Amino acid sequence: MLTVIRNAWKIVDVRKKMLFTFMIILIFRLGCAIPVPFLDSASLSSLFAGDSGNLLGYWDIMTGGGLSTASVFSLGVTPYINASIIMQLLTVAIPPLERISKEGEEGRKRIAKYTRYATVGFSILLGLAYYLTLVNTSDSVAVTDGAAGFFVACVIILSFTAGSALVMWLGEQINEHGLGNGISILLFAGIVSRGPQFATTLFEWFQLGFAEGQVVYMVMTPLYIVLALAAVALVVMMTSAERRIPVQYAQRVVGRKVYGGQNTHIPIKVNMTGVMPIIFASTLVSLPGTIKEFINPTAGSFWDTFLSIVSMNSIVYAVVYFILIILFNYFYVSIQYNPVEIANNLRKNSGTVPGIRPGKPTSDFIGRVVNRVTLIGALLLAVIAVGPIIINIFVPTMTIGFGGTSLLIIVGVALETVRTLESQLMMRHYKGFLE
Repeated sequence: MLTVIRNAWKIVDVRKKMLFTFMIILIFRLGCAIPVPFLDSASLSSLFAGDSGNLLGYWDIMTGGGLSTASVFSLGVTPYINASIIMQLLTVAIPPLERISKEGEEGRKRIAKYTRYATVGFSILLGLAYYLTLVNTSDSVAVTDGAAGFFVACVIILSFTAGSALVMWLGEQINEHGLGNGISILLFAGIVSRGPQFATTLFEWFQLGFAEGQVVYMVMTPLYIVLALAAVALVVMMTSAERRIPVQYAQRVVGRKVYGGQNTHIPIKVNMTGVMPIIFASTLVSLPGTIKEFINPTAGSFWDTFLSIVSMNSIVYAVVYFILIILFNYFYVSIQYNPVEIANNLRKNSGTVPGIRPGKPTSDFIGRVVNRVTLIGALLLAVIAVGPIIINIFVPTMTIGFGGTSLLIIVGVALETVRTLESQLMMRHYKGFLE
């Protein structure tokens, strides 16, 4: 990776794209430090103390701590991600949108325009929800009653909305003038910004374990580091692993030319869905913890007991989270991968899978392979996501901020960025026909 970055830095065009991307990341991080008017960020510390068990805590990790400080970029890329997911689902469910998505570059531009509008709508809704949560659970809002309170609410919600729209624009600028994959890079920057906090926590554990002789910290701190390295290796293996279905194309004679006759394959990646199943599952399984903080039920009441059962410090939470990741993985693969369409395309182009008859037998074979590979990928995703939660349940004194979602995003974006740099290098250093 370091060799690729060093070689890319030597090329003027690629170096300009890298510097532009770094500048956008710097602007993004500066925006995460600009507070929203009429909000007291100091009073939010109690709301986000132990915040990993609710939806706000999950969003705070995705925004690099911007939500807990009530900055202009508090919502981060969350509205854009939600809008993109909804548009992908609607593209499959609504035939007109499906036709638009298949119209080439013009269709992609129209879908992107609809996604921007949906992002602004989600920003307003999430900004309103965050404002109401602050009003009901903390004293961070300056004024909440009367005409002044209405003005304050409008300023706060519009500030959140404008910040989210600006983050979306910054991501698009990276796509056009930087290294590409802009939203993912901004999400990566927000998560990595919590690295110093993570390192400080590990250092404090080292002090408690080896300086003060506390056995739990002495054993668990090195174990955390080993498990983190093993998880990174597992994520890299998942991202690169694929099942290849061999395909052979028959020869066709058109005039005096012969077409086809080559052997190729259909790649089926083990991790076809990325972090989408974890994002879906995290959102759903974190709702009870968020509702509990929002309604603040009486201690010992039915709702307090019920919502506590699915809190992050319970086995029920881990089991439900595990199952939801597997289900959403299958769901997301089903809307992305259509074995019948692949089989029809193979038959139209005179392609066959060796030993399998064209048509329905081919689609059934591809479907079986996809289901098996999806199961392996879903189980690996679930283990990576639920592993830190299980450790926190059994060792509650050593709660760590980085989860499986953060790790998958960091490693996935890093690998994708390296591939982009490698493609840029290959475009400028290809071998000519005389070599």
